Amino acid sequence: MDAFWLSLVMIFLAELGDKTQLVALTLATCYNTWTVLWGIFWATLLIHVFSAAVGWFMGDLLPVDWIRFGAGLAFVAFGFWTLRGDSIDDEEGASCKRTIRPFWLVFATFFMAELGDKTMLSTVTLAATAPFVPVWLGSTVGMVLSDALAIVAGRMLGKQLPEKAVGIGAAVIFFLFGLYTMYEGGASFPPAVWAAALALIAAFGWLFIGSSLLNGRKGT
Repeated sequence: MDAFWLSLVMIFLAELGDKTQLVALTLATCYNTWTVLWGIFWATLLIHVFSAAVGWFMGDLLPVDWIRFGAGLAFVAFGFWTLRGDSIDDEEGASCKRTIRPFWLVFATFFMAELGDKTMLSTVTLAATAPFVPVWLGSTVGMVLSDALAIVAGRMLGKQLPEKAVGIGAAVIFFLFGLYTMYEGGASFPPAVWAAALALIAAFGWLFIGSSLLNGRKGT
């Protein structure tokens, strides 16, 4: 698949139910929808140029097979992250402040929320195995489209979206793409490498899913 379209689709999926998408929904209840989307676009464009540059630089330093294998492993982790879901707390949520122009508030809020987020890390991973510019532009468009869809659907349906079903579907795609990428890069790797990778996948599952389930049972 072309790097632009691959980045667009994968970041679109990564953003579904993500913390920054929840931030976008909150901002859209305070400000004009086009202002929110314009602020999101420029914040995403800026932070993803950095993310894509990091991935592109890393990809030039490491062997291609190991990059693909590691990228696949990362996408499996993103699948577990998607299943767990995100939430926003009071500090990350957006309040309807009127002290500065809405565009700059949206830009700053979204930029800070995106730092270290799943979509930023996904962009780094994609750029490690694909050309810089298509990944940068594709990831930016994919995020803006995902946030726009959430804002429109949230307003039409009163935010009563099937978040769980959407999250499961996105996670399945991440798992399949991740495993395929692992196989593409590591088909010739020894069994010991695959055993270590499977152990790491199990650790990801526990970190993102198992521990939260355990904490949920303790809370009941």
